Amino acid sequence: MIYFTYLSLAIAPVLIITIYIYVRDKFNREPFWLLTLSLAGGMFSVVPVLITGMFSGFPLPYLNGIQRSVYEAFFQAGFVEEMFKYLVVLLLVWRSRHFDERFDGIVYAVFVSMGFALVENIMYVFDGGIGTGLIRIVTAVPAHAIFGISMGYYLGMAKFNPWRRSSYLALAFVVPWLLHGFYDFVIMAGYDWLLLVFVIYLIFMYIYGFRKIRELARYKVKPVKETESDQTGNINFTETENTKDYGTEEQS
Repeated sequence: MIYFTYLSLAIAPVLIITIYIYVRDKFNREPFWLLTLSLAGGMFSVVPVLITGMFSGFPLPYLNGIQRSVYEAFFQAGFVEEMFKYLVVLLLVWRSRHFDERFDGIVYAVFVSMGFALVENIMYVFDGGIGTGLIRIVTAVPAHAIFGISMGYYLGMAKFNPWRRSSYLALAFVVPWLLHGFYDFVIMAGYDWLLLVFVIYLIFMYIYGFRKIRELARYKVKPVKETESDQTGNINFTETENTKDYGTEEQS
C-alpha cells in the first residue's frame, strides 16, 4: 500500500502539469502519440544523464565549498540534464509537421521535461518518503516544467523567426540551463539564509513561466467552423488582433 502511495505522489504533479499544458494548447492540439513519445523521450533521457554522472564527478575531490556547489549545480545538474532534454526535443519534434505554431514548442518541451521529472520524482519519493514527495510537488516538479517552458518558448520563436534562428536556438538551451543551475545552487550551497532566496526565486520562476505561456498562447489562431469554409474547400481562420501581429512579424 505504501508503494502505491509513493507512486501516486510521484506521478500526480506530473499528470497535473501535463494536463494543464495540454488544455492551454487550444484549437490545434498536438497528436496524442507524439506527446506520449515526447514524454517517453524525456523518461529515457535520464539514462544518459546517469551515465554522464558516473564520469563527471572526477573533479569533485578537488573542489570545496562554493566551487563544489557551482560545479554540481550548473554542470552536473543544470548543464547535463537540460542538454539531454534539449537533444530529445530536437530529435523528436523539431522537424515534425505537427510543430506548426509557436506554442507547440512549449508543449513538447514541457512534455519532455515532465518525462524526465517523472522518473526523477519516483526515485526521490521512494528514497525520501511522503515528505519529500509533498515538497517536490511545489518545488522540483514545477521547476522542471518551467525549465521546459523556457526551452519551448525559444524553440517556438526559433521555428517561426528564421532570421534569428541561431540566437533563439542558443537561448533555448542557455536559459533553462542557467535557470536550472541557479535553482540547484541555492539548494546545494548549504547556507540557511539562502532559504529566503530560494522562496523568492521559486515565485519568480512561477511568474516567469506563466508569462511565457501567455505570450505564446496569444499567437494561437482559432479555426472557424467548416460551414464557413471558403469556396475552395479550405478552412478559414478567424482573425484576432493577434493574428495580424503574427502575419506582420513573419513577413518582416
